[in-house]
Amino acid sequence: MKRGCLIWIIVGVIVALVIFSVISWGTKVYNNMVSNQEAVTSQWGNVETQYQRRADLIPNFVNTVKGAAAFEQETLTQVIEARAKATQVTIDPTKMTAENMQQFQQAQGELSSALSRLMVVVEKYPELRATQNFRDLQIELEGTENRISVERRKFNEVAQSFNTYIKRFPQNIIAGMFGFTAKPYFEAMEGAEKAPEVKF
Repeated sequence: MKRGCLIWIIVGVIVALVIFSVISWGTKVYNNMVSNQEAVTSQWGNVETQYQRRADLIPNFVNTVKGAAAFEQETLTQVIEARAKATQVTIDPTKMTAENMQQFQQAQGELSSALSRLMVVVEKYPELRATQNFRDLQIELEGTENRISVERRKFNEVAQSFNTYIKRFPQNIIAGMFGFTAKPYFEAMEGAEKAPEVKF
């Protein structure tokens, strides 16, 4: 075999190994991105589950309050309308943007605000607060609010992991080629920096 032919064979083998290594690395990076994106999607499902749990509890809570206290209908109407609006705003986790996340948070925040106003009004009715059904529903709602907070925090952690991975070099090249984009985070609502006033 001629020396020139041997050199071309060696060069060919080296090029083939380099190409195989690049393809192997690209496949691994792509698969990691898919896994991280699926983790974000899964955690988003957990967040939605807790918000849905709260939405499902609200009609029972409103009916309990309505049946036990004859107070302003406006407050109950605001809660019902905020619930309807909050359940209409949904996000496809594969198409999450800062804008649709902000709309989702705003709708959920309006519902939280309406519930808070309802709780303030309910404070005027000690006979209502004394009923077992009301106390049970109040405990359920408080527990759900805590679950929502936990799931939102977990979502932010998973989104941060995904975002960090796709923004690092050289993964950002693969991310750009296949359309992987950063996921938005849950942010504190306006006024959250102020401590709530607690009255007993």
